[in-house]
Amino acid sequence: MFEKCPGSADVRTPTITIKKCPECGEEIEIFSNEMQVACSNCGFTAYSDLESCVQWCKYAIECVGEEVYQKLKKE
Repeated sequence: MFEKCPGSADVRTPTITIKKCPECGEEIEIFSNEMQVACSNCGFTAYSDLESCVQWCKYAIECVGEEVYQKLKKE
């Protein structure tokens, strides 16, 4: 997996999503051009919602790998 989304150059302005850390409940900010981010409170690694970008991003297969790509494309 990439640390940053290689398709982010195709997106002009990243969007932000606020998630709750499943470990400690802290709010985690994750931008649409990030694949993962660590919780600032406990260090838990949260991942972006890959399924949505897999549907349209030309780099998706490189990001998630062939097996995950095929699974997500079927869903």
